[in-house]
Amino acid sequence: MNEITQLYTQCLNDTLREIIISNPKETDDIKKIKIRPVRLKGELLFQVEEFKGKQVFHQNLSLDDAISYCSTQSENYFKQTQIMTTLESITILISKKGKVTIKRQKTSNRSNKNTSQELSLEHNRSKQYILKEGIPVPFLIDLGVMNADGSIVRQRYDKFKQINRFLEFIQDILPKLPKNKDLTIIDFGCGKSYLTFAMYYYLKELNNYSIRIIGLDLKDDVINHCNELSKRYGYDGLTFLHGDIADFTGVDSVDMVVTLHACDTATDYALYKAINWNAKVILSVPCCQHELNKQIKNETLAPIFSYGLIKERMASLMTDGLRGKILELVGYKTQLLEFIDMEHTPKNILIRAVYQGKEKDNTKEIERILDEFHLEPTLWKLVKNKSEK
Repeated sequence: MNEITQLYTQCLNDTLREIIISNPKETDDIKKIKIRPVRLKGELLFQVEEFKGKQVFHQNLSLDDAISYCSTQSENYFKQTQIMTTLESITILISKKGKVTIKRQKTSNRSNKNTSQELSLEHNRSKQYILKEGIPVPFLIDLGVMNADGSIVRQRYDKFKQINRFLEFIQDILPKLPKNKDLTIIDFGCGKSYLTFAMYYYLKELNNYSIRIIGLDLKDDVINHCNELSKRYGYDGLTFLHGDIADFTGVDSVDMVVTLHACDTATDYALYKAINWNAKVILSVPCCQHELNKQIKNETLAPIFSYGLIKERMASLMTDGLRGKILELVGYKTQLLEFIDMEHTPKNILIRAVYQGKEKDNTKEIERILDEFHLEPTLWKLVKNKSEK
């Protein structure tokens, strides 16, 4: 009996919570499998859900059949397996060369009980997150958001909510992303890449999109660490590169551009890159909007602008409002949405733009605002210079 079969023999009993077998070696058959215990007429069986394209197929297996089925699938057809029981969490990773890595961590029942009780009291019980509490996700564990048993680290619950909120925005635009082609996604200024990993996991592992995601950042240590994690999880379509947004020329065509907390005019250069690529979707959470704070002037509002805080916030809102209008000018349907609650961060605006191909003739209204407040934002200059060539 090999090690994987032995694992299933130990774990397939009434202590099992769920098994998720994912990351298939081939792309033309079953994309993911879920197994959970069920009792029918007093007999312990194991319900199998096979995800094929947009269809899900179910079957109930006896203990012996379930051990054989799970072992065969894990060993021969998939690269990753998560086994969650009430006693421990087990991760099975199989490399391209067939090397098997097994990680096991015991579940602290006392800790799990207390954490679950605290979370259920502190947070909306009816909230159904895309990434579920209680189901271990490897990158969330390594990034310190989740414990090995799938419970959320209490101090990182805001980060867990933020990740799920971001995935909700992606969920909304899924119909705009074609499934009949390989998608390229660029994440400018990816940083520690919580959301980059979440995006890949959601699109590839949970929704079976064929994707390539490139994370770009200026910090070498961050890029090296993220590449190590990506290789560890077998995320072949996720790579991280060192580079500057304005100078990046690594691809010719991009389907979605993500820029989260790119500082000041770095957001403008990322949006301009997206425009030139005719990216179908843009998701941007701007940060540190200093440029217009140095420019903004208005005789009527001068007494109010004497308060530095008011002037700063007004300039910040003007920056993102103008970015939205400029995106509409070049053919995007644009929304400015609340990303997360103000109590967590003042940088809570997300710009979501979906390319429609129909430009909006709002040049005069933009110019009127620019003249009124003596503004010349970077994105406007970039778009204007392009149109004049």
